[in-house]
Amino acid sequence: METTEHIDRATATATVAVTGRLDSLQAPSLRDTIQRLLDTNCHRMVIDLSAVYFIDSAGLAVLIRTHRDLQSSGGSLVLVRPAQENANRIFQLTQFDKIFTIRDTVPDQ
Repeated sequence: METTEHIDRATATATVAVTGRLDSLQAPSLRDTIQRLLDTNCHRMVIDLSAVYFIDSAGLAVLIRTHRDLQSSGGSLVLVRPAQENANRIFQLTQFDKIFTIRDTVPDQ
């Protein structure tokens, strides 16, 4: 898994693009990246999963925790839908597609 990030200070929005697998080996690294961004007062976050081809329960746990942390501080989280159907299907099977705001592309800031 690789991540790249961009912070729009004017809107306090961080965009994190994730590539590859989001699994139990990679999830802690993503969580560290997200926590660092939360610590810089980014209250809105976009996590771009369009280049992710696999997500397991550990990856979902990071996303759920991020959602909870942002909601509790008055922030928001938007996910960009994985392009790979296998990675996208986990959101439907778990019904997390009803919890998260999921878009097809990165929203305009």
